[in-house]
Amino acid sequence: MLEPLRQGLPPLDPAAVSNAATCALPARYEAVREARRFTRGTLGQWDIGDRFDDVCLVVSELVTNALRHALPADTARDPDHDAPVRLHLMRWPERLVCAVRDPSHRSPAPRDADASDDCDAESGRGLFLVDSFSDGWGWHPVTGALDGKVVWALFRLRPSA
Repeated sequence: MLEPLRQGLPPLDPAAVSNAATCALPARYEAVREARRFTRGTLGQWDIGDRFDDVCLVVSELVTNALRHALPADTARDPDHDAPVRLHLMRWPERLVCAVRDPSHRSPAPRDADASDDCDAESGRGLFLVDSFSDGWGWHPVTGALDGKVVWALFRLRPSA
C-alpha cells in the first residue's frame, strides 16, 4: 500500500512508521463526522497540531467521496451493516498519510475546474480541496485478499525538536 507514496520524497520504510491507527466506517453519511472525530483524537494523541485543520478537511472529503461515489447503490446504509470504508492514519517522523479504502475499482476523477464555473455549487470540489490542502495525493488499487482501492493524501510535518 505504501509504494505509490514516494512523491519525490525519500522512500518510506513501512518499518519506520512511528504511529498508525485505523477506523472502520459504516455506509452512512454520519461516518464523515465519525472520521473527523477519530482523526481529531488520533492527531491529539500524536501531538500533531500544526496541520490539524488541513488534515480534518481532507479526511472529510476523502470519506465523503468514498461514501458518495465508491459504494454500490444497493449498499445498505444502516448501522448494522458491515463497514465498507476504512480510514487509515500513518505517521512517520516528518510525514502523515491519510488513506481511505473503499470497495470500488473506479479511479477518483477530479472535475475539470473550467467545466464548472458555478461558484454556488455545493459539491464537486472534493478532490480539488484534497489537492489544495495536502502536500500530495493519489490512489491505487488494492491487491490481495481485499478488493477496491485506496485514496491517500500526504502531509509533511515539521521535524521534531
